[in-house]
Amino acid sequence: MSLLALVKATIPLSQLQGARCYAKVLSIMKSAVNDATSAQLRTLPSIEKLLKSTMLVPALQCYRHAYVVESARAVLAETRREILSGSETIAVEEEVILRRIVGHLHKTGRSPLRSVINATGTVLHTNLGRALLAKAAVDEVVRAATSPVTLEYALDEGGRGDRDQIVEDDLLALTGAEAATVVNNNAAAVLLALNSIAEGKEGIVSRGELIEIGGSFRIPDVMRKSGVVLREVGTTNRTHLHDYADAINLHTGVLLKVHPSNYRIVGFTSGVALEDLVTLGAAQQVPVMEDLGAGALIDLSEYGLPKEPVVAERVAAGADLVTFSGDKLLGGPQAGIIVGRKEWIARIKKNPLKRALRPDKLTLAALSGTLRLYRQSPHLLADLPTLRWLTRPRAEMDAMAALALPLLQAHLGAEFLLTVEDAAAQIGSGALPEEDLPSRAIVIRHPSLSGGAIERQFRVANPPILGRIRGDAFLLDLRGIFVAEDLVPNASE
Repeated sequence: MSLLALVKATIPLSQLQGARCYAKVLSIMKSAVNDATSAQLRTLPSIEKLLKSTMLVPALQCYRHAYVVESARAVLAETRREILSGSETIAVEEEVILRRIVGHLHKTGRSPLRSVINATGTVLHTNLGRALLAKAAVDEVVRAATSPVTLEYALDEGGRGDRDQIVEDDLLALTGAEAATVVNNNAAAVLLALNSIAEGKEGIVSRGELIEIGGSFRIPDVMRKSGVVLREVGTTNRTHLHDYADAINLHTGVLLKVHPSNYRIVGFTSGVALEDLVTLGAAQQVPVMEDLGAGALIDLSEYGLPKEPVVAERVAAGADLVTFSGDKLLGGPQAGIIVGRKEWIARIKKNPLKRALRPDKLTLAALSGTLRLYRQSPHLLADLPTLRWLTRPRAEMDAMAALALPLLQAHLGAEFLLTVEDAAAQIGSGALPEEDLPSRAIVIRHPSLSGGAIERQFRVANPPILGRIRGDAFLLDLRGIFVAEDLVPNASE
């Protein structure tokens, strides 16, 4: 009931017509509204009464009693707020309240981590968890999660072991390094390595390599937290070997090279090759460290992808330490990997920060399963989801479009215009930012709906289907779609 209707129903017409004082009318109106609001609030059922309803019996069997009470209180509190706000459509019947409680339990009882369909065209989507794990890695995670494992137990010696041994042999074989260790992400790897080898000393870095990674974390900030004093050399677009040489002094602790994987400077540019930096470092007895960021274990150009620095090549070039991610181009779990010379890795392992930053058994299990694929699998392209997505041929995407298009058209209706068009996918997570992956997409348009309105229909589905908006159209990129039915929105929850 509207406020005016409520006033007319509550205040006699003669009194309303004869009122000359606005304040008096307003007072009467407020009193009428307050009475109606109070009446609605009084009709709300109590928690005790709600819990005795047969409609909540299944809920009380599935959830703890306290959790059901928590949901009931939340629904009643929300209902009171709606009544007090003057909502005209709020229903206070017990059956309606009970249905809302059941819905609240269903919504809040599920995991906040929702499975989604990634039709965005970004393979390593940071917001969607980056790399999907290979089946071999998932199997290792399940085993480590459901049974005792030799995380830090050496069976041969019958005593305490080192958790790095779970992955070290594979890392050494794949990179050619003398030793390796693992922490929980690459930012931690950079921080730990710098702190271990150059705390209290200067770290020389080219100004053009002082990058910012996701979440506004910057190389200068990481260096400062590591206790290393930043010493910039060169300019944004050009740095020469003599810039490093001139900056070296008694306080120099490390020459740091950072692969600018998430941006490119083009035009009048120059940088210093790792090999030249290694020669300079050896002559001055200063260690050289390189942060590769994405960190490819294989030459991606062999699969038709743009060339990225390969970890083994950087180790062979003489870097004392190389850091890289486990969940980007490597295609494994989130982890920070440090490989290099034994003396430096040994110092890193003795650092108290190492324990604070170490990964758990599930991460190590997933990384171990992924690394063994690189060493053992004759079908790496098929076994590793990241490589399968990155190298997917156009013919496969067109075949998927042929299957999905009629299903979508039938679901959406004749008013929607659906076409299959060329699209540009991305690797994501800062890897190869200038390189687009040729892709194919189903493009959805509607004569009266915006791209955003169409996008919402897919985003609220169960599971949510995430694409991208282009003007008044909504695109479903097919690079990561392997089941046509995945693109058909089911009823939202």
